[in-house]
Amino acid sequence: MASRRKFSPEFKAEAVELVISSGRPIVQVAKEIGISDGSLGNWVREWKEEHPEAGSKDPGPVEWAKYKALQAENAELKREIEFLGKVSAFFAAKQR
Repeated sequence: MASRRKFSPEFKAEAVELVISSGRPIVQVAKEIGISDGSLGNWVREWKEEHPEAGSKDPGPVEWAKYKALQAENAELKREIEFLGKVSAFFAAKQR
């Protein structure tokens, strides 16, 4: 039995963007990029369900994936800054 392939969120977003921006059928795009049309269809459906208001001027799946990645990075940086603030306060108090 073949092992199941896993795709990165960026790959999925780019594949969905290709379908949406080109206006080509899912089957055609899936064949071109070497994945099953069922998987690509699921990704497109999920993206449309998450973004029902998406129009032609709204950000596409790639932009949304980048936005989500930046949000996660921003949250991590905020945690690091908070930690560093606590550490510096601790060492400043200890020096006295």
